[in-house]
Amino acid sequence: MTPRPSTLRVGIRGLPAAIPGALSHWRDLLLAAGPLLLLGAALLVAAYLVLQPQPPRRVVLATGIAQGAYAEFGQRYAAWLAGHGITVELRPTQGAAENLALLRDARSGVDIAFVQGGADPAGDAARDADAGLVSLGSLFYEPVWLFYREDSARRLARAPSISHLTQLAGWKLNIGAPGSGVPPLVQLLLEANRIDPATIALSRQSTTPAVVDLLEGRLDALVLCSAPESSMVQMLLATPGIRLLDFAQSEAYARRFAFMSPVVLPRGVIDLARDQPPADVRLVAPTATLVARESLHPALMQLFVQAAQRVHGGAGWFQRKGEFPNAANNERPVAAEAQRIYRNGVPWLQRYLPFWLANLADRMWVVLLAIGAVLIPLSRIVPPMYEFRVRSRVFRWYGRLRDVEHARGQRRTEDLLAELDEIERHVGQVAVPLSHADELYALRSHIEAVRARLQQQAPVSAEGDRPPSA
Repeated sequence: MTPRPSTLRVGIRGLPAAIPGALSHWRDLLLAAGPLLLLGAALLVAAYLVLQPQPPRRVVLATGIAQGAYAEFGQRYAAWLAGHGITVELRPTQGAAENLALLRDARSGVDIAFVQGGADPAGDAARDADAGLVSLGSLFYEPVWLFYREDSARRLARAPSISHLTQLAGWKLNIGAPGSGVPPLVQLLLEANRIDPATIALSRQSTTPAVVDLLEGRLDALVLCSAPESSMVQMLLATPGIRLLDFAQSEAYARRFAFMSPVVLPRGVIDLARDQPPADVRLVAPTATLVARESLHPALMQLFVQAAQRVHGGAGWFQRKGEFPNAANNERPVAAEAQRIYRNGVPWLQRYLPFWLANLADRMWVVLLAIGAVLIPLSRIVPPMYEFRVRSRVFRWYGRLRDVEHARGQRRTEDLLAELDEIERHVGQVAVPLSHADELYALRSHIEAVRARLQQQAPVSAEGDRPPSA
């Protein structure tokens, strides 16, 4: 007779007895919860594919002319966003009007651009609700710089300086290249002063050749609309014989045009030691804004607003620290992501986590809550399934035990006892959690009970028939 095992044996040689039990427990738990986990993973992947929480790694920013303020700021934006893994391709243009045209052209590839207030050559009629453009905020003032030659003022205006646009009759004036925001702006100013453009010799050269012509006397004046960071502006401010028009009516211009603000170039701000300028200069200034397509990824909008705060948040010639960027003086709706940054500051998670991880958590937490709301009720089926798997490991042997018991008197006792030993050997390798050990020991006691009954039974013949009577 095969010896009966007196203890539960481990089926994996060389491992402590607790390890197979633990492995079996986790396997059962995983199989019971597996369908629920797969469902949750499928929902999470589907939500990720639909929401696209991670932004593209490349974005195209339309700037302006070389050596202009837009080009300078574009380089600063690109450097800052590169630190967050975003490549900014800078697209040089003639200026704000061309930038707007590129944004409105779906085939241009431009995602975001600097735009000057009042630079739309088509006027308000072109800015309808379905334009698909949003503002990320006002960035800085872009004063109207009207530089003129002192000798031209003496020759044409019979005075050492001019103080009004109506004095430009008969002058050679450059108003910027087509595509920049200056020509439509100058046209508005001329119309507001009831000046016939035919009385002025207007040219439309780009900035660099126009500055050369002004310095060499082929032009009497030129108009720029740029932040003071422009190298051309700073060079002309320091050039002897070149004067800057003082807009004495700056407050009136601001009342007439909502996108304009009256600003003052403070005395001595250019050079304190030389007291340049020697007096405050009144100017009118449209506000530069950052305009993006509505389709731009929200995370990129958020990053550009943060970059704007770094680049434009300091004190300058026309603003105090922290005045820009802001959500005021925008000609287009301000994007929700930009409003969120202006209202709440940098997202809390981004202060402690890398951008990509903070952005993923920020944009997926609502989805995670929704998935949890679906899975939590379904998770009630996991304990019964786990219970079923553990108990079935024990109860499946009751079927064979019953077959042995039913075969009593029909088969040889030695064969039934051998089969019972085989059952007990397999049962000895069954691992169950301690909470179900009573069922395992109950099975072993039932095996012993069947064995006892078999041993009490008289042996039958090898053919399976009872012994013949005398």
